[in-house]
Amino acid sequence: MTDLSEAGVVVRPAVPGDRPVVERLWLMFRHDLSEFSGLLPRPDGSFRDERVVDAFSSPGWAPYLFVRGERPLGFAFVRALDAPVRVLNSFFVVRGARRTGIGLGAVREVLTRHPGRWEIAFQYENPGAVAFWRRVAAEAAGDAWTEQPRPVPGRPELPPDVWISFDTAP
Repeated sequence: MTDLSEAGVVVRPAVPGDRPVVERLWLMFRHDLSEFSGLLPRPDGSFRDERVVDAFSSPGWAPYLFVRGERPLGFAFVRALDAPVRVLNSFFVVRGARRTGIGLGAVREVLTRHPGRWEIAFQYENPGAVAFWRRVAAEAAGDAWTEQPRPVPGRPELPPDVWISFDTAP
């Protein structure tokens, strides 16, 4: 496991000037997910990006950027900060930084910044995500976490998302 400070990785709030970098990372994220969802890009090569828009402009949202020096390594979007349960809406680490501990360290940092009740969705079709998010939940909450499949709202053609729930409050 990598200590983020030893690896030179910084997890910081993304500011409006970071949005072009986050938008490019978003394309990689959506491309990775297309393997499991079968969703194709739009004719201009982009994917749906309303979550990027919300992360930078909607109340109750917080975007984070993971960087090493000037190099972006990933991002996280947290929503529902103004609600009783926070949602890790989107989380991405570039392939070249995966399986190094950076993702686990980054998610720890994000969870620590917003203690309380959390929910995180993933898809069973993505075995790497299944293992990663179960490990995050176990590390954050021991045995005190749950996993539940839920239909994707408005998308009956898609398999259900799997939601893990846990509490990080002391």
